[in-house]
Amino acid sequence: MNIQSIVKWVVLFLIIIGALNWGLVGAFHYNAIAAIFGDVSIVTRIIYILVGIAGLFKIFYVFAKK
Repeated sequence: MNIQSIVKWVVLFLIIIGALNWGLVGAFHYNAIAAIFGDVSIVTRIIYILVGIAGLFKIFYVFAKK
C-alpha cells in the first residue's frame, strides 16, 4: 500500500465521519464530535479542520480526474 492510497483512505474516512456527524446534527440536533471531545476543545476544532481539508482534497481529486 503506497502513501497515495493511504491518503485516499484517510480522506474517505474523514468525509464519512463529517457526513455522519452532519446527518446527526440535521436529524437530531446532536453533534457527535462535540459530544465526544467537547464543544470548543482544540481536538474538536482539529477534527473539523481535517474534515474540511478532506472535502477540499476530494473536490480537487474529482475535478483533476477529468
